[in-house]
Amino acid sequence: MAEDKAQLVVVGGGPGGYAAAFLAADLGMDVALVDPAENPGGVCLYRGCIPSKALLHVAKVIHEAKHAADQGVTFGAPKIDLDKMRAFKDDVVGKLTGGLGQLTKQRKVRHLRGRARFADANQLIVDGADGETTLRFEHAILASGSRPTRLPGFPDSPRVLDSTTALELEDVPKCLLVVGGGYIGLELGSVYAALGSKVTVVEMLDGLLPGADRDLVRPLAARLKKDLDEILLKTKVVSVKEQKNGLKVTFEGENVDKPERVFDRVLVAVGRKPNSENLGLETTRVVVNDQGFVEVDAQLRTAEPSIFAIGDVVGQPMLAHKASHEGRTAVEAIAGHKVAFEPAAIPAVVFTDPEVAWCGLTETEAKQQERAVEIARFPWAASGRAMTLGRTDGVTKLVLEPKTARVLGVGITGPGAGELIAEGVLAVEMAAVASDLKLTIHPHPTLSETVMESAEVFFGQSTHVYRPKRGS
Repeated sequence: MAEDKAQLVVVGGGPGGYAAAFLAADLGMDVALVDPAENPGGVCLYRGCIPSKALLHVAKVIHEAKHAADQGVTFGAPKIDLDKMRAFKDDVVGKLTGGLGQLTKQRKVRHLRGRARFADANQLIVDGADGETTLRFEHAILASGSRPTRLPGFPDSPRVLDSTTALELEDVPKCLLVVGGGYIGLELGSVYAALGSKVTVVEMLDGLLPGADRDLVRPLAARLKKDLDEILLKTKVVSVKEQKNGLKVTFEGENVDKPERVFDRVLVAVGRKPNSENLGLETTRVVVNDQGFVEVDAQLRTAEPSIFAIGDVVGQPMLAHKASHEGRTAVEAIAGHKVAFEPAAIPAVVFTDPEVAWCGLTETEAKQQERAVEIARFPWAASGRAMTLGRTDGVTKLVLEPKTARVLGVGITGPGAGELIAEGVLAVEMAAVASDLKLTIHPHPTLSETVMESAEVFFGQSTHVYRPKRGS
């Protein structure tokens, strides 16, 4: 068995892991990064965020071509070339992960290809293609990520997809069932619907995107009702059985008129599970809770002083940008800096059409906490830029503290909401008040103006919406 040592070892090469490894190298540490892939990237770049957004871009082009008829431009029916589409997606992934490989070399981070398990609090065993390597370390950052949740009772069949296999885009099924009305199911369901599948979404709860404010979800739900074959809420899948002509699915719920249906494919998108097993954590003092998440403090330290943990494996929200910032915080803590991961807002974005984005305190959370807030909404029907795009179904809202008018949260639904939400994150982090947004001159005509005008709505002074302030 070969032996090696490093000042810091990072287990996992996703956005949290490689961000941590790169910052540590920039700070002068001797760093090793352990990951089975040829280059860093993790689920996000190889099997998640990046390939899904590449396909969602294709879906957006198809939608825009279809709706251009409303502006007087008519295109023929799209001709789908799956081979070229896969090649486009794979090329994007290849360029990004290849670039990360170059950055790894430039920073002199040692990339050990293989799977790691802890032997004790200062020693890893890396199982690679060339055998096992013992790696001694001063500190370790666990960034092992997560995997799709599997449902019991579903057949082990290539017809049953998860978020990973759905992105391989082997074919376009005539009819597809998506189990789960969260962001993964809706994003991938939208892709397949744009490519020609008849898509049915089934969700156990009474609305799509559980956890998001209903007024933000409403425009998306209205559009999905047109684009998808059917949306079954308050419905659950009782059984899935494979037969010659497809997958026979039995439903149970209030809105089910046909309890048994046959689908060509079933996509299971009911969340993700942390990768905290088979890592040798039992040889350390690291604590794993009942949900499988590794417990950490504000500096991402585990109960084992030499081991830190970041990203999906430490808990919700399971988002790449959260992992990256946690990774940098952990490295700074190892370097002895006075830091803590205490964000006031972590943005969430659903890249459907329209996009849905929010950050900070939501209206739903405020109600659950019995916290008094004031809501200011600006409908995109009053936005000149939204009208020129033919997309007046959006909304921008502010969640404000009544006495101080401090911005506690921001929500946006509409094209480009994922880009616009960054201003909301900054407003929450900087403890901005409504007048800060109101007095910040936004370019015209843009969708970003809706943030400014929602603040004007709060004061009852919106130029394009007549809504006097209550009590005035």
